[in-house]
Amino acid sequence: MIRPSERLDRLPAYTVAELAVLKRRLLAEGRDVIDLGAGDTDSPPPEPAVRALTEALRDPAMSRYAYQVGLREFREAATRYLARRFGVEFDPTDEVLPLLGSKEGLAHLPLAFVNPGDACVLPDPGYPAYLGGTVLAGADPLLVPLRPESDFLVELEELPPQRLDRVRLVFLNYPNNPTAAVAPREYLERTVRLCRERGILIAYDNPYVELTFDGYRAPSIFEIEGARECAIEFHSVSKTFSMTGWRLAWAVAARELLAPLQRLKTWTDTGVFLAVQKAGAAVLDRAEELAGGLVAELERRRDATLDALEEIGIPAETPQATMYVWVPLPAGATAQAFGRTLLEREAVVVLPGTGFGAGGEGFVRIALTVPVPRLREAVMRIGRVVREMREPR
Repeated sequence: MIRPSERLDRLPAYTVAELAVLKRRLLAEGRDVIDLGAGDTDSPPPEPAVRALTEALRDPAMSRYAYQVGLREFREAATRYLARRFGVEFDPTDEVLPLLGSKEGLAHLPLAFVNPGDACVLPDPGYPAYLGGTVLAGADPLLVPLRPESDFLVELEELPPQRLDRVRLVFLNYPNNPTAAVAPREYLERTVRLCRERGILIAYDNPYVELTFDGYRAPSIFEIEGARECAIEFHSVSKTFSMTGWRLAWAVAARELLAPLQRLKTWTDTGVFLAVQKAGAAVLDRAEELAGGLVAELERRRDATLDALEEIGIPAETPQATMYVWVPLPAGATAQAFGRTLLEREAVVVLPGTGFGAGGEGFVRIALTVPVPRLREAVMRIGRVVREMREPR
C-alpha cells in the first residue's frame, strides 16, 4: 500500500480546513451560519488595487514568469513603505523578496536555515505554519507556552541553556495571532540581543502591523538595534488591505540573510503573478491612508464584541491590535468541545484555541470579520451555549 511520508504523520489536522467542511454542511442544511473563524475580513479590496490589477491584466508582459526577482516597482514600493513607516532603509534589489503570501515564506524558512535535529522555537498557541515548516524541515519544534501572566510573550531567557543551545530559529509574531498581544520595546530589545549573541535567526511575522487601536503603533523588528544581524521580517497585503486571496507578501532582511530563502524558492516556485505585484505596489504607497477605514471599522467591531461578551459574563482582554478577540472559556470547558457544540447547536464558527497548539486550551478566537449586528447575534448565541454549560439540565 502506498503511504504518505512520516513527516505528514507528525502534523496535526489543520483546524481551519476541518471547520470549513462543517460550515459547508450547515449551509447546505439551510442554517444561518455566522463565521468568526478565519481572519478573512468582509471588506472589499481597495479600489487602487483593483484598478492597478485590471490595467496590468491587459499588458502581456504581466503574464510572464515573475521569478524571484519579481516586479521592481513592487519591491521599491515595499522599501518606501518601510522607510516611511519605520524609518528603516533597505535595498529593493536584493533585500526584499516577494512571497506567495507570508504563510508560504514562513513555512519555507526552516528549509533554508535549519538542519534535521536542530530546534525551532514556536509560540504555543501560534500560527500553524510555524509548526508545519519546522516539522517538514526535519527540525524539532520547541514549544513555548504563551500565558496571560507573562503577557503572551515568548521568553527565550527562561529556556534552559542546554535547550537553547539547539535553537537555530525562533518565530515571533507581534501583534500576535491568536492572542492579539503586543510586544513592548524592551522585550524586543533583549530578545534581539540574546539572538545576536547565540546566532539564532528571528522570523518576525508582522502582518497585523497596521491594524492597531487606541493610539498604539506597532513596530518593525528593524527599529531595534542589531536586528539586521539576526532577523527576517514578513509583511503581507492580506489583512491590511482585505486582499487575502491575492496571495501577496514580502520578506525583508539584510541581503546575506534573505539570500538563502530566495535560493530555496527558486526550487519551489516561479514567483508571484506580476499583475498582483503591480496591485501591491499601488496600495503600499498609500498604506496608512487605505488602512484607516478598515482599522476604524475593526475598532467599532472590537468594542461591540467586548460589550456583548461582558453582557453574557465573559470578560475578555481589550486587544490593542489585530482583528481578533481571544476569549477565555468558562472553567471546565475545553476549546475543541466548545467550538464543536457552538457550531452544531448555534451555527457560529469560532476557532478553538487548541487549533493553534495545546497552549490555547481554555480559549477560543473570535475574528471580527462580520458587521456589528452579526457579531452581537453571534455573541448572543455563544451566551446560550455558555448558560447550558453553567446550568446543566
